[in-house]
Amino acid sequence: MADDHAVVRHGLKQILTDAFKRAIYGEARNAQEALDLVWKHDWDVVVLDITMPGRSGLDVLHEIKKSKPGLPVLVLSMHPENQFAVRVLKSGASGYMTKESAPNELVGAVKKVLAGGRYVSNALAENLAASLSATQRSPQEKLSDREFQVLRLIASGKTATDIARELSLSVKTISTYRLRILEKMNMKNNAELMHYAIQHRLVE
Repeated sequence: MADDHAVVRHGLKQILTDAFKRAIYGEARNAQEALDLVWKHDWDVVVLDITMPGRSGLDVLHEIKKSKPGLPVLVLSMHPENQFAVRVLKSGASGYMTKESAPNELVGAVKKVLAGGRYVSNALAENLAASLSATQRSPQEKLSDREFQVLRLIASGKTATDIARELSLSVKTISTYRLRILEKMNMKNNAELMHYAIQHRLVE
């Protein structure tokens, strides 16, 4: 279970312990701890938050899918399904659910991905079906995962230097990403990006 809030990890463990009485749990507070646990042990499933300190949950998901493609990852996030779910499912996640979901829904989702299935809520399934016939994509869907990550960091108020340090990239590379994001989303400046991200609940 990877989440930067101890109370969330404790709550998840309590919910799942009732259904999986003999299970062994590992807990991670950030991306690096999560990856260390994944590499050192053979887990049956990873329950992963998207927003953690340092590298994002999307980065963790990509790393897991490269090193252990068969390991199911259930993403549990505070962000709305319509903003993140399609992106994480395309990146290889076995399911997506919000932290507002009911406890029994979490248990059902874990059981489904353990059995090799994919979990999406009924509401998300309807949205996905509707999106197949939609001709207009939302601006953020045009972004690559890295561009999407940079967008969220810009929207959280971080400078290019801060972002470069956090992602271990050069400031010039971050500036290039920023220009691509503005172009793809047809926006002019950081203020417009921040307004969009806040309006669509892409940042806390």
